[in-house]
Amino acid sequence: MATKDTETLMQEVIDREAIRSLPLRYCHCVWQKDLDGYVNLFTDDGSISATDPSLPRAQGREGLRKLISNGLDEMKPRPFIHNHVLELLGPDRAKGTCYVEVRMNRGGKKWQLTGWYDDEYAKVGEEWKFKSRKINTDSFGPLSEGV
Repeated sequence: MATKDTETLMQEVIDREAIRSLPLRYCHCVWQKDLDGYVNLFTDDGSISATDPSLPRAQGREGLRKLISNGLDEMKPRPFIHNHVLELLGPDRAKGTCYVEVRMNRGGKKWQLTGWYDDEYAKVGEEWKFKSRKINTDSFGPLSEGV
């Protein structure tokens, strides 16, 4: 069994920390309505999708910008990220899961979504980015209906 050298182990720690910050920065950009910051968290061809067909999807930075700019004003989402688990797949690829609660407005009512993101990450230059985010919905509905 081969053991990793100190330099390799240190790089893995650095990479893990950079990847763990992505979902946190994602939530921060949504809360702060930082469109540039949001789209720059993704690769040029990055995508976001959902298992719930009523939720929007987008690919590429322009698609992501349009999706988030429409959603921020219309739904005022407030995401909260929990329990981030990740796996390094190589020096420039990784995957992960993190759980999410999103409070928002929809049709004049307060709604809540709970579920998790399945993420793929790619290292572009020296920076980790989302390659894809897929939202898996556990529950989604108006708060008055006991989501």
